[in-house]
Amino acid sequence: MTATAPPSGPSPSALRRPLTAAGLLTALLGAVFGLLLAVAAPASAHAALTGSDPQDGAVVATAPQQVTLTFSEQVALGADSIRVLDPSGKRADTGAAPRDLHSGSTVKYGVALRGGLPDGTYTVAWQAVSADSHPVSGAFTFSIGAPSETTVALPGNKAGGGLVGTLYDIARYAAYAGFIVLAGGAAFVLACWQRGAGARPLQRLVVRGWMTITAATIAMLLLRSSYTGSGKLGDVLDLDGLKAVLDTKPGAALISRLLLLGASALFVAVLFGTYAKREDPREKKDLTFGLAIGGAVIAAGIAGTWALAEHASTGLQPGIAMPVDVLHLLAVAAWLGGLAALLTALYRTPDLPSEAVRRFSTIAFVSVVVLVATGVYQSWRQVGTWSALTGTGYGQLLLVKVGLVAVLVGIASMSRRWTGRLAAGSGASAVVTPEADEEPVAEAETTENPERAAQLARQRAAVATAEKKRIRDADPGRSGLRRSVLAEVGIAVALLAVTTILTSTEPGRTEEEAARSSTAAAPAQSGPVNLALPFDTGGENGKGTVRMDIDPGRTGANVIHLWIEDPGKKPMDVPEVKLAFTLKSKDIGPLPAVPVRLTEGHWTATGLQIPIAGDWDVAVTVRTSDIDQTTVTKNVKIG
Repeated sequence: MTATAPPSGPSPSALRRPLTAAGLLTALLGAVFGLLLAVAAPASAHAALTGSDPQDGAVVATAPQQVTLTFSEQVALGADSIRVLDPSGKRADTGAAPRDLHSGSTVKYGVALRGGLPDGTYTVAWQAVSADSHPVSGAFTFSIGAPSETTVALPGNKAGGGLVGTLYDIARYAAYAGFIVLAGGAAFVLACWQRGAGARPLQRLVVRGWMTITAATIAMLLLRSSYTGSGKLGDVLDLDGLKAVLDTKPGAALISRLLLLGASALFVAVLFGTYAKREDPREKKDLTFGLAIGGAVIAAGIAGTWALAEHASTGLQPGIAMPVDVLHLLAVAAWLGGLAALLTALYRTPDLPSEAVRRFSTIAFVSVVVLVATGVYQSWRQVGTWSALTGTGYGQLLLVKVGLVAVLVGIASMSRRWTGRLAAGSGASAVVTPEADEEPVAEAETTENPERAAQLARQRAAVATAEKKRIRDADPGRSGLRRSVLAEVGIAVALLAVTTILTSTEPGRTEEEAARSSTAAAPAQSGPVNLALPFDTGGENGKGTVRMDIDPGRTGANVIHLWIEDPGKKPMDVPEVKLAFTLKSKDIGPLPAVPVRLTEGHWTATGLQIPIAGDWDVAVTVRTSDIDQTTVTKNVKIG
């Protein structure tokens, strides 16, 4: 089909820059970044504090020699990661580095306390880095003797929050997006449209993907020390902090990624240089094979830097989870990165053949199958139970991700139908040639006035481009495919945002384990404890019953009321009553309590501190005369 150009120069509307795929993608990315900033919050803990000794809120009779913390998974601690502060805010620990107290699969650390600590409320503040590279922190209190006023304010901000945390999350998102565009765009050229190696729009897309992931990786490396430590933006250029980061697993992963990106730069240079210019079919086939193998190795290596430092490297079955994670990320890149390349080609390169679209459709289908298989395994590993799927933040985000994938697959099926129409020849290619009666330009004029000749050449090029776009847009098959692919890319951008948030959210399995541990360690809300203890001192009027209420009947401060009754259940006046509480399983006690007489037969004791929950022996000593007394004991569960 031959298209004719109008006899006059192009109108201003024809030369106006159209809305391109890059512009649409920029708007979508801007919207997602706005969403991330709007919901920006400190990264949730991936390693959870599952226990401590003393427990949070506990009251101990004597000062412990050390404070221990138990975590749900391996963590990295610095020399000052656990601090114990006395009621006035001064350090109560010795200042030594935390001691590793691991026992089997139990992850436990402890710090020694100074001797001669006074009674009062103590604050334990801790900060660490979990095995999947995310910072975690927290604080709790315990009391020696009895609770007291304290000048220590519990930290309100979690580690990894603030401006530095937001910048780090944006860099993490940009790194994922850059890798997907880099790997997926290059794969699209090699596997679907080899002539596209010479197309400027595709070249710019892939190169921008490389620049994005490289810049994001450098930013993460510089932000890492502040992200896991002080949280101050001014510490980004701290060389000592950067050196410390390089000695960690996440730092090694980021450095490895930069080295692999150096190799990928050479790959991109060959792909869009030597490969794009190669014309001999045999040589091009050999070079295609070599680039495919080299590119696959580099892409797998870059994907492995995420598997090495994040969720897959810790928890259940890391030996299986890491290669599965690499395969999952490669499938994402092949599908979503290929979509970005396809959209760019549909909008910016009118000579895209339908065969290239069909090949990508096949690759996308295989990628979806791989994504489903690897995603099911990852979901089981990170969620664990059906209750965690709906009852935890990670599980709810995962459901959103599954929903977006389902929508994406539905739109992809529409794209496959448009691809079939293209293959059936519903759209025709067009070649733009100058109109036969176009006003000729005098050879002398162009020779004598080169500026005029250049201006006319630019006008002809603009007219040809506008006409190509008009013919391309008039092709219903191609227009429909462009619209469906654009919708796919929009959903893909949102899907990538949800995936990025998932990487900074505590896995459902870990959250439920931590909740169970906290519930087991928390005081039971069982209400007041009621006891009846018959006694007989052996003397005259020595028989009776002690009725006792322990309120609230759990760890911490308790109030005790005693009613002493004779066999006729009338108030019985006695000269003295004593109490003692003993927890034999922990070798605690006896803890004495001295009741005060309120009225005839009614005694009370306030301020009794029960340090930990357990089966306590309650001993009541009743004296009915100068020489007649007895002690009765009963076991009761408190807390």
